[in-house]
Amino acid sequence: MNRLPRLVSVDDIAAGVRRPAYRPEDHAAGIVHLGIGAFHRAHQAVYTDDALAASGGDWRIIGVSLRGTAAADALNPQNGLYTLIERGEGEASGRIIASLDRVIAATRKPGAALAAMTDPAIRIVSLTVTEKAYGIDRAAGGLDESHSAVAYDLGDPRAPSGVLGLLVEALRLRREAGTPPFTVLCCDNLPDNGALLRLGVVDFASRVDPGLAAWIETSVAFPATMVDRITPAVTPAALADTARMTGRDDQAAIETEVFTQWVIEDHFPQGRPNWEAGGAIFVADVAPYERMKLRMLNGTHSMLAYAGFLAGHTLVRDAMADPALSALVTRHLKAAAATLAPLPGIDLTAYAASLAARFRNPSIAHETYQIAMDGTEKLPQRLLQPALVAMEQRQDIRPFAFAVACWMRYCLGRTDDGVAYALRDPREQHIQAALARVDTRDPAAIAGTLHALPGVFPAP
Repeated sequence: MNRLPRLVSVDDIAAGVRRPAYRPEDHAAGIVHLGIGAFHRAHQAVYTDDALAASGGDWRIIGVSLRGTAAADALNPQNGLYTLIERGEGEASGRIIASLDRVIAATRKPGAALAAMTDPAIRIVSLTVTEKAYGIDRAAGGLDESHSAVAYDLGDPRAPSGVLGLLVEALRLRREAGTPPFTVLCCDNLPDNGALLRLGVVDFASRVDPGLAAWIETSVAFPATMVDRITPAVTPAALADTARMTGRDDQAAIETEVFTQWVIEDHFPQGRPNWEAGGAIFVADVAPYERMKLRMLNGTHSMLAYAGFLAGHTLVRDAMADPALSALVTRHLKAAAATLAPLPGIDLTAYAASLAARFRNPSIAHETYQIAMDGTEKLPQRLLQPALVAMEQRQDIRPFAFAVACWMRYCLGRTDDGVAYALRDPREQHIQAALARVDTRDPAAIAGTLHALPGVFPAP
């Protein structure tokens, strides 16, 4: 079978695929992004593509893959270009995204990420590295010194490989050179993510140079964000659709839903792209939007992932076709909405209905097992915080208790018919070791053991 030519240019794409409304070579990079996974390429990179088309500017993105090389190997031979497939309930549409300049594989090119971050042309460093990668103790509001990357970088802060170490060393070098600091833009699902990341960075810097820590605290902007777009792992069907739509072999293609949302605290001292062109909303306080999303979308998604996976459903859309699980989704959305204060311009009932429709989307193959990973990092803000609010307000806490119970059952690491699976959780070994010491046929023993995990459940 003849292999299609590789996607390398926006000029020879098949008709019917949307092309960038700008020449990518006319725009230099102004953003470094740590964590160049599918979500970033379906979300912030798309808003940046829209901003470049609407307003121009030197705002293309240098991606950094901190651990792997697959993104660099897929995207660099394509000059950073890739196809975004958007799937609604009808026909899928495709567009070529050109906002990505190149990808650095940090393990392959030590020092290249720092070199990019210290370039005076870079005015924003953004991040989607997942909750577990930061090495921040959320309860204490500072470093988690047991985190492997944090411990390593504290031992050799001039040659960092982790998130906090890279940010601190890049800011140190810029300060030393008299270069204005970049804005640090966290786009992960962390509560009050800008302020939390500031605490982690300042705490790390204080262990290296207290003067640097004081400068970061007063001179570096950490705006908060709320991001939302369901982006499943790419499937063979998506790659086949990409080839059919574009007439090109695109090894970096991704698929996502049509819905997208980005709410951002407007604090960018060195400037920013015109992300409003893609529909971004700039506000003074992101926190209410963040709570809405974490409790309603993410919390319900987690509940459905654990319950659906344990019930034998591979995909979220299949779990939603189960009447019992669909009813549990409706119940959880209602309970989560009840913990929220009214939000101007937002109808929480309509938002709940839209979320259920998105979960049902027959065109999105989002795996329950994918959503279920990293549970100990996600439970506090998605399920436990709203449960505390519900308790304080004398609301029904059963939906949250059910969701947590599903996670606890999932932690046993085997299906009802005995098939084992990996938890894919940063505390997997601790969970397995703790449960090995109790009778896992005893629900109270399981619950007591998991409640004793440090830093997950609130103190009684």
